[in-house]
Amino acid sequence: MTDETVSSDASRDTRDTAPGEETIARNEPAAGLPGYLLGYGLAALLTVGSFIAARTELIYQPAVISALVVLALAQIGVHLVFFLHLTSGPDNTNNILALAFGVLIVALIVLGSIWIMGHLDQNMAPMKSQQLALLPLCSAVRLRLASAMARPAG
Repeated sequence: MTDETVSSDASRDTRDTAPGEETIARNEPAAGLPGYLLGYGLAALLTVGSFIAARTELIYQPAVISALVVLALAQIGVHLVFFLHLTSGPDNTNNILALAFGVLIVALIVLGSIWIMGHLDQNMAPMKSQQLALLPLCSAVRLRLASAMARPAG
């Protein structure tokens, strides 16, 4: 992103600019040093909130994971708006599309990996004790696996 700011240059066509060609308008909430300081403060506040949620008893313990996910999503939003200057303006169409495509690819990789690992877990052949003896495991893990194999399936 350039350091150029647009004040009254209305003649410039900003509908479909290439990534990195966008300018920061002075009326954006994330413009300039105050915008960066506000973003830094919000990010630090959300980080401290995450540590408080995880390390104290203020939040009902089964809901801590949900609170951390919400705080993480809020922090992603702060970083996108205040540091990456991703807004809903017409000059950010390419950036929003690139972000959506990146989120789609990451979701496909994560969900596909979970799906593959789940099917591998269900379809793996049971291990024999001779095969278990060949694995380079510590004795505690080996003992736990051997006891799990000795249990009747149920």
